[in-house]
Amino acid sequence: MSRSSSVKKERQQLLYDKVKADPFLTDEELAEQLNVSVPTIRLDRLELGIPELRERIKNVAEESYSKVKAIKSKELVGELVDIGLGERGISILQTDETMVFEKTKVVRGHYIYSFAESLAIAVIDAEAALVGVANIKYKIPVYSGSKLVAKAEVRRFRGNNYIVWVRIFEKQNEVFRGKFILVSLEPV
Repeated sequence: MSRSSSVKKERQQLLYDKVKADPFLTDEELAEQLNVSVPTIRLDRLELGIPELRERIKNVAEESYSKVKAIKSKELVGELVDIGLGERGISILQTDETMVFEKTKVVRGHYIYSFAESLAIAVIDAEAALVGVANIKYKIPVYSGSKLVAKAEVRRFRGNNYIVWVRIFEKQNEVFRGKFILVSLEPV
C-alpha cells in the first residue's frame, strides 16, 4: 500500500469517527479539524457513504422525535438529535438574524431560554409537564449565526417532580446553564 493511500484511509477513518461522534459537524468544520480542503471532505464522505449534514440531521431527528411524550415535535425549539426519556437529551439550534437585537447582534435571551426549556420538558418521561422553578444563568453573549448545542440531563425524579439540568454550548464554550424543576401533570 502506498503512503498516500494509507494517509487517505487514516483520514477517512478519522472522518468517520468524527461524524459518528458528532453528526452535526459541517463539511467546513470537518475540513478544518482534519486540515484538508472542503472538496476533499465531500469526496471522502461520498466514498464512505456518509450523507450530507442536512440528511444526517433529518435522520437523527426523525428517530428522536418519535420518543418524546410531553411536548409535540413542532413545539420544540431547535432540532432534537438524541433522547433517552427520563435520562438525557441533545438538541441543536442554528441562530440567525431574526433572533437578535438589531444594534448588538446578540441573540435575545428568550430564544435561548425556550431552547433549554423545551429540551428539559422533552427529556422527562411524562405525558405533560410544566416548569415549576427555573434557575438559569446566561454566561456569555451569543451572536447571530452561532450553532448552539443543548445537553439535558435528568438529575432526579421524586413524586411528580423532575430536576433537569440543561447546559448550552457554542463550540466548546458554555453559554447558558439552567436547573429546571418540572412538574408532571399526571397523577402519580
